Amino acid sequence: MSQVQDTPNGNPIMTTSLYVGDLHKNVNDSQLYDLFNQIVQVVSVRICRDLATSQSLGYGYVNFSNPQDAAKALDELNFTPLNNKPIRIMYSIRDPSARKSNTANIFVKEDRGSVFSSSNSKFTNLYVKNLPESLTEAELRNVFGQYGTITSAIVMRNVDGSSRCFGFVNFENPDNAAKAVEALNGKKFDDKEWYVGKAMKKSERELELKGSLERSMNESSDKYEDANL
Repeated sequence: MSQVQDTPNGNPIMTTSLYVGDLHKNVNDSQLYDLFNQIVQVVSVRICRDLATSQSLGYGYVNFSNPQDAAKALDELNFTPLNNKPIRIMYSIRDPSARKSNTANIFVKEDRGSVFSSSNSKFTNLYVKNLPESLTEAELRNVFGQYGTITSAIVMRNVDGSSRCFGFVNFENPDNAAKAVEALNGKKFDDKEWYVGKAMKKSERELELKGSLERSMNESSDKYEDANL
């Protein structure tokens, strides 16, 4: 994941702040801090709340000491369930031009957190997240093998051999891959809710994040146009 994000006017910037959306209303600052601090050191977190009621607005910000940590957290935690609701992470850009841009990509979010673009095409390679630490590649292959022939299944691991709790499964047939996403995305194994979706290339992830960022900025600008914090 690149640590440089382009604003809508094409100017690249370095960012150490992440926007976290789709938060469950009961998620508090401590929970958000603990989740991200498992991956890299967090500097600060803030969940945005209604000024009158103190109720969560469903989004917040997490700040890091450097862009590399922000990129690592985004790459490893996007769509991770928190209080049983997958969170949505993107770079936080305070460039005013980002909020005024009328250009945006349209994205359709399906049930249970799977995300595909308007230009969605068939795929065979799946990204699987929130795996139990004890899950083996053989077990991963057995679970997905129920939906078709698998050419590879891998659990990503740290240098000490411990699981990074995510992996990749590649099917021989794209229709079988789609069936696996439909059946397994959001399903719980050992009290962990899996995220299963298309394994996107770096360019695809950046395009999706950019489109989501522009929509989020426009929505926030419209909502708080006349408010002072």
